[in-house]
Amino acid sequence: METTKETAIKALKAAFPQTIPIMAGYVFLSIAYGVYMNAFGFNFLYPMFMSMLIYAGTVQFVAVGLLMAVFDPLNAFFLTLMINARYLFYGISMLNKYRINGLKGAFLVFGMSDETFSINLTADIPEDIDEGWFMFFVTILNYTYWVSGSILGGLFGELIEFNTKGLEFAMTAMFIVIFLEQWLKEKSHSSSLSGLGVSASCLIIFGSDNFIIPSMIVILLILTLKKEPFMKAGETK
Repeated sequence: METTKETAIKALKAAFPQTIPIMAGYVFLSIAYGVYMNAFGFNFLYPMFMSMLIYAGTVQFVAVGLLMAVFDPLNAFFLTLMINARYLFYGISMLNKYRINGLKGAFLVFGMSDETFSINLTADIPEDIDEGWFMFFVTILNYTYWVSGSILGGLFGELIEFNTKGLEFAMTAMFIVIFLEQWLKEKSHSSSLSGLGVSASCLIIFGSDNFIIPSMIVILLILTLKKEPFMKAGETK
């Protein structure tokens, strides 16, 4: 019988190759984030602790502007809620998978990101690999990539010049890749098409500044009412 250490090592070896593409994206973006914060006068401790404690890429970029602006906690709360509302749906999707006791389960919840969610939801985990340890190592590896890059970016920010124009498109590109990856794994695209249709409709009705929350509410209602059909449609081929 395998020891806990042997089980964990096997899971780490299986998880690491899955995170290599994420490492490439995370390290680049997090270094850019560290440099970006340095450009506004924040030393490396700010991006380091913000990455360790917040660990939410888009929100961290937005937080730079919030820190430079007049203190407005209510606006910061609602802005963060709008940006990260999608994690409500991620959490619902992972309720069964993340039923793990102890610190390991708590870290899985804290460390969920778009890319980590995508891997843990869709990865074909070998039968001899412990699923809990696999998901833990996917999560902690991605977390480590982001925090390490943020520290490096903050440390070297004063030594290099970094043009942040167009940086936000890198995040958009990541979301597109995740969506396409999920699309290719679905037997049916009913849930994906529903999400696209609802988002497009709300964009037309509410405009680009106000469509996120209505979209999330409508999608949540659809997922709740059509839970079983969508779960079957989302099974991989």
